Amino acid sequence: MAHRLDIDVRFYELDPYNHVNHAVYIQYFETARIALLADAGYTLQGMMEDGVLILVTHIDTRFLKPAEGGDHLVVETEVLGYTRVMTNWRQRLMRGDEVLVKQKLSAAVTNLDGHPLRFPRDMIEALRPYRVSS
Repeated sequence: MAHRLDIDVRFYELDPYNHVNHAVYIQYFETARIALLADAGYTLQGMMEDGVLILVTHIDTRFLKPAEGGDHLVVETEVLGYTRVMTNWRQRLMRGDEVLVKQKLSAAVTNLDGHPLRFPRDMIEALRPYRVSS
């Protein structure tokens, strides 16, 4: 099941064409992943206190249609899977039923010094409701 986060476009996120600036979409997707983690019981501060970081290693973003000023958007986020130290995610930015932007990303699980860690089993279990097959 996809995690969903509502976003209303703000005027300062727009370029001169009244379109959301391309860099803002990356922020929308980041905000949605952080919200998913929080809903699964993992705040960024709490993970840091546990000595765990999730660091993005690759992003592939496809811009299909522009979002515009005044739009109400929804970011759908799904976890595609895990390897020993990596996780893969898929996200879509929607305006109603229309897909505007798609993103896939990979992230590594590390300690606070950036050294790879085995993906925590309890986190895998907590993220299970958002896991889909790719």
